Amino acid sequence: MASVLVPLAQGCEELEAVTVVDLLRRAGIGVVTAGLDDRPVRASRGTVLIPDTTLNEALKQQYDMVVLPGGLPGAEHLDADPRIRGVVKQMMETDRYTAAICAAPRVLAGMGLLEGRQATSFPGVLDDFDGIEYRTDAVVQDGKVITSRGPGTAMDFALVLIEQLVGKEKRDEVEAGLQRPHQG
Repeated sequence: MASVLVPLAQGCEELEAVTVVDLLRRAGIGVVTAGLDDRPVRASRGTVLIPDTTLNEALKQQYDMVVLPGGLPGAEHLDADPRIRGVVKQMMETDRYTAAICAAPRVLAGMGLLEGRQATSFPGVLDDFDGIEYRTDAVVQDGKVITSRGPGTAMDFALVLIEQLVGKEKRDEVEAGLQRPHQG
């Protein structure tokens, strides 16, 4: 079974975090949500999320993908945490998937991991970084790095993640169950 780590920082964007976790689990993907500490996470709009475990515990196992939810100040907390930088670096070095949405692509950019790549983010988040081929698509994939724009693109983002991990057939199955309007 494919496995995904979703770190949850105080102030994360709940719509992004919950949408990704929900859709990946609908696809039968093993998802571990991990708080940066042992407290419940108060998301950016005040929703309280209870992570499955702490990041220290979660990092004792390997994952096929790490997904960084955005939101502020959540993405700033992820960016400031050396454990997040360590797991992202490890994922890139071992050719596994790294995904970030909204403000979280800034973590990847700050590590130099988006240089020479196509990427997207919430408008303005990546403006301070050179060498990124910025796109305005809802979801941008460049190799095993997947980025997305924000809360409104969270469902599209999660569906791309499903397709990469377990295939188009499973993505289509999950999407059909969501009763999304046909996109043409």
